[in-house]
Amino acid sequence: MTTSQIRFLMCAPEYYDVDYVINPWMEGNIHKSSQERALQQWQKLHHVLKEHAIVDLVKPHQGVPDMVFTANAGLVLGENVVLSRFLHKERQKEEPYFKAWFEENGFTVYELPKDLPFEGAGDALLDREGRWLWAGYGFRSELDSHPFLAKWLDIEVLSLRLTDDRFYHLDTCFCPLANGYLLYYPGAFDSYSNRLIEMRVAPEKRIAIEEADAVNFACNTVNVDNVVVMNKASDELKKRLAKVGFEVIETPLTEFLKAGGAAKCLTLRVNEPVREEVHANTYVESQVVRMEGHLLDSGLINRALDLIIDNGGSFKVMNFLLGEQRQSTSAAEVKVSAPSHEVMESIVSHLIDLGAMNLPEDERDAKLQPVIQNGVAPDDFYVSTIYPTEVRINGKWVKVLSQRMDGAIAITETNQGTVAQCKILRDLEAGEQVIVDVQGIRTIRNPESREKRNTEEFSFMSAGVSSERRVELIVEQVAWELRKIRDAGGKVVVTAGPVVIHTGGGQHLSQLIREGYVQALLGGNAIAVHDIEQSMMGTSLGVDMKRGISVRGGHRHHLKAINWVRRHGSIAKAVQAGMIKKGVMYECVRNHIPFALAGSIRDDGPLPDTQMDLIKAQQEYAELLKGADMILMLSTMLHSIGVGNMTPAGVKMVCVDINPAVVTKLSDRGSVESVGVVTDVGLFLSLLVQQLDKLTSPYTAEVG
Repeated sequence: MTTSQIRFLMCAPEYYDVDYVINPWMEGNIHKSSQERALQQWQKLHHVLKEHAIVDLVKPHQGVPDMVFTANAGLVLGENVVLSRFLHKERQKEEPYFKAWFEENGFTVYELPKDLPFEGAGDALLDREGRWLWAGYGFRSELDSHPFLAKWLDIEVLSLRLTDDRFYHLDTCFCPLANGYLLYYPGAFDSYSNRLIEMRVAPEKRIAIEEADAVNFACNTVNVDNVVVMNKASDELKKRLAKVGFEVIETPLTEFLKAGGAAKCLTLRVNEPVREEVHANTYVESQVVRMEGHLLDSGLINRALDLIIDNGGSFKVMNFLLGEQRQSTSAAEVKVSAPSHEVMESIVSHLIDLGAMNLPEDERDAKLQPVIQNGVAPDDFYVSTIYPTEVRINGKWVKVLSQRMDGAIAITETNQGTVAQCKILRDLEAGEQVIVDVQGIRTIRNPESREKRNTEEFSFMSAGVSSERRVELIVEQVAWELRKIRDAGGKVVVTAGPVVIHTGGGQHLSQLIREGYVQALLGGNAIAVHDIEQSMMGTSLGVDMKRGISVRGGHRHHLKAINWVRRHGSIAKAVQAGMIKKGVMYECVRNHIPFALAGSIRDDGPLPDTQMDLIKAQQEYAELLKGADMILMLSTMLHSIGVGNMTPAGVKMVCVDINPAVVTKLSDRGSVESVGVVTDVGLFLSLLVQQLDKLTSPYTAEVG
């Protein structure tokens, strides 16, 4: 048998044991590995590899049981090696032993900063054609180490994010093979990384494995030419490998699986060839952002750091200035790293929503691209949010007007200066400039005191309170806010669905309108139809509202109501004619409360007042929402979602629905001014009216 010139480094398991837990495989296996079986299994692997390659040995040392996993010694390319910087202190004692071996064998050793983890060839695997380096991050190695690898080894680095902690190193789930093949487990990576893999490796070269093979560390394989040596593989995987020309050699390594390693972990290739035409390149981007405010007690800093990780990035807190007193704000400078500009743009756009800003010295003007076609934005346009936003144009920060969610920011030059405005896509006009990317954008957050947040924000969901009492607490606070807004001449907008009428809440909503607590009503055709049906015939969807039973022929009642209103020409004219004598729509007309009814494909009739042109309906909604201090969303998911998208931050929003999923969807807007109430909307309105009656009743002191 011809021995390949490929050379590996191994370390005998003289002191191997599971002494601690630093990965999921070690849990429950402390001191449960058999020294005898471990030695036998290692010797068999050593023997197999010596038949196909050259194997060098590094001397084992007591007190470093994981030194047997030489893949983590460092990353070798040509005569250069980047020494590992272990994340866990338990393995950091291995570093000087491996450094000594590399230096004794003539390698040029590069050492990363001590606070920058990188775990060698466990997290960095060369394409077997030598074209690039795959580098993992997420559990052990930091993304910020990748630019160092590119620079020192003069090679293109492709960053892959690991998301399953069972596969904490890249080599546990990813193995480049000879002739451009790749053995890997897609479930261990995020979607960006899988897309990157698919872009670089042709479909016929990708050998994606199932979880059953992955947990047997089938990807933790040693490849020598057309031979692959592994712990275990399913018959199906062996057939797939054989079909593309690989000979599979299985050698059990169960004792090492207890520590989270197998064949590849136990070896380090130390004579990786260099391709002279390949040079350094890395797509990793980094930038420093600054955050200010009550970062700890509001949880803002935790949300920001979690957001960076969840979206595929990495971070380092460069500075953190903690407020010295209760009222003091804190400030943090965080270095954000991402594997590509695409991922960085996504992360920064989320951080902008949290109020993150560039350092003053890093501020740049926003990037602009022209609108070429009416109603079509440039591909990379910045998507606006509910938060007050400023954009940097010609060195000056400009406030964005008409703030809303899911729009583009259009820039126009006028005689009064630069104007920045949120526009929905259909309103964009050719020739306008639109902001693209995330540069030169910031949101404005006002740091408030803890006391002010506790008294003014909707923070009803106190732990340890029963669900019944929780609804009562919310009703008390909403009533207080409604009274305060009314007395101050503010504006409350109600978005309501027909369920308000079906549950008997119509009389209570009518009272709110009559007593001046509602300044605008938004809904669809249905709420008006069934309100008028109830006013005229005492039914809603044909059900008698007093007796709760269906009325003979009642299913036609709503159509009769529509027909009668259409005969008069509008709801207002039907009220003036005396046809409609009570109800929600009656109170709107009599009290001059504007309303907008948005039609849909399912509407009967519709009523003459229902706007069936969707674009015009959205415009009518947006007009009535201007200046709103509070919005009550009452059991109408679709209309409420539309309203939420049109409403900037700072407007208090209360969403009431019997369906928890609806409440969660509508109230989770990233805004502290929003609250969801899971309850019957008729009951909610009844309690709300009762509470308002208490607030407006004469005060009587109890004596005795």
